[in-house]
Amino acid sequence: MIVRIMGEGQWRLADDKLEALNAVDGDLEKAVSSGDETAYQSAFAALLDFVRSGEQVPDTELHDSDAILPPSDSSLAEMRELISGDGLIAG
Repeated sequence: MIVRIMGEGQWRLADDKLEALNAVDGDLEKAVSSGDETAYQSAFAALLDFVRSGEQVPDTELHDSDAILPPSDSSLAEMRELISGDGLIAG
């Protein structure tokens, strides 16, 4: 799976990481739904850190992204507009 963080680049995550990625994304969705700023900041940072733990794709390689995450400085209000009932990561 290829995940892009806007403004940073792309990371490749092994298929066996998808379940854990969805769990972290679910935590973010819950924090956004509750409107809890502290929980949102923590959950979004955890999601970004999880993605960054993958293998960074060199800028010289072009790949379609399976998921695109907003920049790390996105606000709770901005995230609320982006998240559907399934979080940011489909699946």
